[in-house]
Parts: sequence; C-alpha cells; structure tokens
Amino acid sequence: MRKNILIVGAGFSGAVIGRELAEDGHNVRIIDSRAHIAGNCYSERDEKTNVMIHTYGPHIFHTDNEEVWNYISSHCEMMPYVNRVKATVNGQVFSLPINLHTINQFFKTTCNPEEAKKLIESKGDATILDPKTFEDQALRFVGKELYESFFKGYTIKQWGMEPKELPASILKRLPIRFNYDDNYFNHKYQGMPKEGYTPIVESILNHENITVELNTDYNPQEKENYDHVFYSGQLDGYFGYSLGRLGYRTLDFDKFTVEGDYQGCAVMNYCEVDVPYTRITEHKYFAPWEKHDSTVCYKEFSRSCTEKDIPYYPIRQMGEMTLLGKYLDSAEKEQNITFIGRLGTYRYLDMDVTIAEALDVVRAYRLSVQENTVMPNFVVNPR
Repeated sequence: MRKNILIVGAGFSGAVIGRELAEDGHNVRIIDSRAHIAGNCYSERDEKTNVMIHTYGPHIFHTDNEEVWNYISSHCEMMPYVNRVKATVNGQVFSLPINLHTINQFFKTTCNPEEAKKLIESKGDATILDPKTFEDQALRFVGKELYESFFKGYTIKQWGMEPKELPASILKRLPIRFNYDDNYFNHKYQGMPKEGYTPIVESILNHENITVELNTDYNPQEKENYDHVFYSGQLDGYFGYSLGRLGYRTLDFDKFTVEGDYQGCAVMNYCEVDVPYTRITEHKYFAPWEKHDSTVCYKEFSRSCTEKDIPYYPIRQMGEMTLLGKYLDSAEKEQNITFIGRLGTYRYLDMDVTIAEALDVVRAYRLSVQENTVMPNFVVNPR
C-alpha cells in the first residue's frame, strides 16, 4: 500500500530513509530548513582556489560495516584516504594517536614495543584503582606527562569543562599504540568521496518518488497529512524547547587562504590550553589526488551552543540526560512519527552509524507495514 511520507532533514539519515521508501513505491517529501542538502556533511568547491571544502568541518568516512561501505560506494567513487593527525605540543610536532614514534620522541628514548609498554606503565598512577573521571582514566593509564601535554588542554577547549568533570567513559580505552602505526582510525574501510559528500546525497535523493524542499521549516500542523513522519531535527526543538534546551557544543571556523602549502598535513591539533583553537585543518589534503597552487585552512574553535548556532556535539552529561529523559517520555507518546539521526536522538553519530541506523529504521518501517503494527518512535534507544 502506497504511503505518504514526510521526512524532516536532508542529511544522510533523511536521504537514506527517503530513497529506500521511495524505491518501495511510497510518496516521499523531504524538507530541510537550510538552503542546501547533506546537512553538516555538505561540501563545495572554494570559488577562489577550487579546493573541495568541508563546509562544516572535515568528514572522513571510516567503517567496519560492509553493508554501509557498499551502500555509500554505490553513490560515489571512494578514493583511498588515511587520516594522519599531527599535534603541536611544547614547540614540537608529534603524531596522533600516541604511538611508538610519539613515545620515543616525547621521552627522548628509543624503546621497542615491550620497553615502551613498561615505560608507560611506570608513568601511570597505579593508586587510581577505579577511574571515575576522564582525568583519573588518563592519569591511570598514560601518566601525568602525556595527559597534561596531549589531553588536558585539548579536552578543556573541546568540551568547555575540566577533564575531572567528564566521565571516564569518554576515554574508553588506552589511547596508545605500541607500534609505528599513525592511521587515526582502525576501521577496515576508509576513504574519501572523490567529488565530496554533497553529490552523494544528491545521488541518493535522485528518485522520481522523492520531492525535496529547502529553506522549509517543519510545521507540526502538517503531520496529519502524512501516514508517517521521520524527524531528524532537534528533539527539544520538536517540542518548542518547552522543557528547556538540551546542551550542545558548537564550532566556529576562521577560514583563510594562502599560496602554496600552510602546514603540510590535513589536521594539526593544538593541545595547549593557551592556544584558543583546537586544530587547523587544511582542506586540500583531504583530496590528495588533486593538485592546487593555493590552500584553504580552517582554524576551529569549540564553544557552548546558543539558540542561534548550529549544534554539533551533544554534551550528554548528567543534567542533560535528566532533561533528555523528559523529552523522550514526551516523544514516546507521539503518534506516527519516528525520531532519527544525531539531533533526533541526541547522540553523536559518525556517518557510517548514521547510514546503518537509517537502514535499520527502513527495515523496521517495512516490517510495521507488512504486519500492520505500530512503528517505533525510536528504533535505537537513545537513553
């Protein structure tokens, strides 16, 4: 039976769900409040340099999910890309994640892997038996010197709070490699779309059963005109922020262009707290198969998100989780709507997880139609 579907948001979540349901024969209308598709993954050519710009900050595709890799690869040509991050600390440049090269350079040693393990173990604070905070976790497993050089200042700038106020779970595992591997990610599939991310979303949305309307806000009164709504906007925004605003961090970018190269790599972190920005990204290095005479860079600043800003990272600390619970209780009482994506579920999601969850949402919807059951308001539990 053909359904009328409304999808709020033309990022990966909305586009993937829309395309799959369009192929099932449903009528799909997708709206987005911005003037472009692809959400924060939006990319475009810089007019002056022709460098491909990641407008809302760099996005590197990485996943272990073969279904997701095959899905995105069917809508673009994926080029090989390895993210190699550098960090400026104490007037020196180091490789991240912390690896054997970083350890030997930092401590001015020539350790082999076993010697490096013993060295780091000797630096850790063994008196911290049950780390509760980010700071405890770091001090326990990497020691004061590495913690204060690479983690403390950067974390303060990124999250706007002291590491001792953050849970240990943020630093879930020992962020050290005892070899010379400086590939930032461990995933099986890694790459960068040859022509950027916007054409991917254009390809996904290219179906006769899909209509896209930009610069269009969601009107709750329209909900009754559709068999189902998939909502990827802000969860608190759906309820008019009636209980208060959920906390986010946002990013500001200072864009500048120079001739030649600026820093010789895609990402340079600045770990010291007295440097106001967290990192500088040089965008032509995200497309190393291209050649450009000039270069475009972003200085990246993190701060609290106001109502006029683009939300990037959900804070999800204790106070936010209490408020989130209240909004989730309200959301679960709604009819014929499913909340999706980063904003709709108030979770930080990488692109591959976003696509994987969108495909799961489609499977759940197909099952609900087939069995004539109620579609869940949340396919993934965001609590």
